[in-house]
Amino acid sequence: MTSPDRALDPEALKLFSFNVFSQLSGAVTAGMIHIGDQLGLYRILAASDGLTSNGIAQAAHLSERWVREWCANQVAARIVTAGYSYEAHEAAGHIDENTTYKLTPEAVAVLANEEHPAFGMGMFHRLPATFDRLKDLPESFRTGVGFDYDAHGPDGAVGIERSFEPWSNAFLIDLVLPTLTGVIDKLRTGISVVDIGCGAGSAVLLMAKQFPKSTFVGIDISEHALARAAEKLVQSGLSNVNFMNAKTSDLPKSSSIDFVTTFDCIHDMTYPRKMIADIYRMLKEDGSWLLVDIKAGNTLQENVSKNPMAALMYGISVLSCMASALSDHNGEGLGTLGFPSLLAEDFARQAGFSSFQQLDIAHSVNAFYEIRK
Repeated sequence: MTSPDRALDPEALKLFSFNVFSQLSGAVTAGMIHIGDQLGLYRILAASDGLTSNGIAQAAHLSERWVREWCANQVAARIVTAGYSYEAHEAAGHIDENTTYKLTPEAVAVLANEEHPAFGMGMFHRLPATFDRLKDLPESFRTGVGFDYDAHGPDGAVGIERSFEPWSNAFLIDLVLPTLTGVIDKLRTGISVVDIGCGAGSAVLLMAKQFPKSTFVGIDISEHALARAAEKLVQSGLSNVNFMNAKTSDLPKSSSIDFVTTFDCIHDMTYPRKMIADIYRMLKEDGSWLLVDIKAGNTLQENVSKNPMAALMYGISVLSCMASALSDHNGEGLGTLGFPSLLAEDFARQAGFSSFQQLDIAHSVNAFYEIRK
């Protein structure tokens, strides 16, 4: 109900309604991006100098009318460029079959080039699986208990893989690892490495291929992700990698591991402090831990004022990250933006680590830390 001490401001009402329905517009367009990715429409456009809706439909073996309406959404959302004359558009009264559609080079990088570090289709790949959890959320809100990543099904695991693999492939070996004290030399000589929260195994397989004298273990609790990792291991032909499920296998023995990595997973864990203590325990005295996690502010105000993607990240947290972190009754529930550097350092020092250093690596989403005993 409207507060009795203030009447509705018509202009403020219009602006508020516009903001609300802009969020809906983004959600619907996100669904259209998912469809474009799944049907290969972006890849078809990326391989051309411009196509009509009929040309796209023929290349994709689809119905032209459906493709044309999809194109209209993409043009309106400023994702796809329409090459038509306004005179012809006015005469026809609509965007007709003769309109041509193109992707800018930047659009190709984000939408169609899986080798480019800016490729962004991973989150859209898993969009239906993520939104499907909306039916579970009312009960989670009532009980306080969420759901783990396997609740998103196999597409959830593939979506995460497609989200992080392009950047990792481009920069992990040449940019990130060289910033760590002595790690490259050790990897070349031969050491034991554990990647916790390995997902589909992209990072650990990449490192294993680059450093054949070292041995690698990827650890996760997602059966869907580990199934993908097993497939990729067979395809790779590598013999210095193993994958294990932390639910059914014990973690490595104390003081047995030289180097541990965790990529975007600590904030998802039900018991992050225990995991950090386990990392401390398994590392040798001269071992090190590469912690990569979401770049976050220490307060809501800081996140909202400095992060233009804060609304997205808090929403994804409810649908995925915090839901995972609360998938047990006693989970800490950090969530997507719940693990800022001050808390990360505090948890690390509680576990016994004496050295905590944020690395000078530019990334739009993640922060990178070198942590040592």
